[in-house]
Amino acid sequence: MNYAERLENVAVLGAAGKMGSGIVLLVGMEMADLGLKPENRSKKYVLHAVDVSHPALSGLMKYLREQVRKAAEKRIVALRKVYADRADLIENRDIVEQYAADVLDVIRPVTILEAAAEANVIFEAAPEDMELKLRLLTRVASDSPRQPWVFTNTSSIPIQEVDAKARLEGRIMGFHFYNPPAVQKLVELIRGQATRPEVAEFAEALAKSLRKTVVPASDCAGFIGNGHFMRDMLHAFSEVERLGRELPFVQAVYAVNRVSQDFLVRPMGIFQLVDYVGLDVCQCILRVMDPRLPGQNLRSPLLERVLGQGVKGGQNHDGSQKDGLLRYEKSRPAGVYDPEAKRYAPFSEFQADCDKRLGPLPEPALPWKAAVKHPLKDKALAEFFGKLEGLKTLGSELARRYGARSREIGLKLVSDKVARSADDVNEVLLTGFYHAYGPINEYFSERVTP
Repeated sequence: MNYAERLENVAVLGAAGKMGSGIVLLVGMEMADLGLKPENRSKKYVLHAVDVSHPALSGLMKYLREQVRKAAEKRIVALRKVYADRADLIENRDIVEQYAADVLDVIRPVTILEAAAEANVIFEAAPEDMELKLRLLTRVASDSPRQPWVFTNTSSIPIQEVDAKARLEGRIMGFHFYNPPAVQKLVELIRGQATRPEVAEFAEALAKSLRKTVVPASDCAGFIGNGHFMRDMLHAFSEVERLGRELPFVQAVYAVNRVSQDFLVRPMGIFQLVDYVGLDVCQCILRVMDPRLPGQNLRSPLLERVLGQGVKGGQNHDGSQKDGLLRYEKSRPAGVYDPEAKRYAPFSEFQADCDKRLGPLPEPALPWKAAVKHPLKDKALAEFFGKLEGLKTLGSELARRYGARSREIGLKLVSDKVARSADDVNEVLLTGFYHAYGPINEYFSERVTP
């Protein structure tokens, strides 16, 4: 079965979720594109979009319709060639609508899991829960006469464990899209110990066709992305606890969040990122990683405490940010949760005092947006961090400790062979997390005891 034949029948499990909907969009468009080629016109491409909720699937179809139209408008020149034999398609809007119809014709929204048993390829985008993933895959993949290839979007669970427990005999690979899949360029590809070469070859061909930046990762819990992010987050929590001896809790959270954004030239502060992902999701990932990486103590009592008080973060259905460790107004941080008072303290109560304690940024300041667009980015960053090192302030100290710890984490991922090289670690943070620079750099070289 070649590439085009393999994609004739596909299923996405968890299709209406945040990750699943993006995977349906990307793979559905790829299938439609294949079906529109002259040599494939006689074939019928079908994607079973499987989820538990009819309303959620209805929302998925609305999302797909909107996104496919936008994609078609950007590809109108290429689509004119695709539909060159259609004399009835003259206006751009007609071509856009026809392409949207062709893509949506591929998609079959269903709540019946057994529909996936017909698939040659199954994408699994269920929550980060091993037992849930196994229940799904055992029903549709383990004993299927089609022997489907499975691509799991897990961001932390070792592939070999899923392979062994779901009895897939090497027909599985980690295909970790970053969120949101339709926008993010990065894909981590993770081969299990028994992953078949032909499965890996197909995954690489698909990722290339989807125009993704591919970084391979070893089959170690957390892989590269969460291998860095979770430890980076734990460092932030430990810094809050350390600062809490001198500052009120809400000021400690604010200080670490601001330093990790403004002083380290990142797109958002660490706790804003944690809220975006969801504190409960982060906890799930840590619960995967901690027992599989003994002796590293990958847990946070502070995270567990605020979760126990119902603080979760994540996004609303319209994409707006839910309150988490931080409170948001018009998607911008405006307060910090105080677990003692069980309330959000607005920035207006402490921001000015905390900013004074942190001290000034180097002059001129280098906001993240300016850094990523700077024509001499590396030089600008080197100058900024050189000046930062010369500042003897609390903000400078926190930033240097944070940057050094981030570098240590990255180097450990390489020495542990989770990543092939420093370039791969840097690529994941640059592309998957939109950082202005990779963690393995010469800006921060001192060692930090985590």
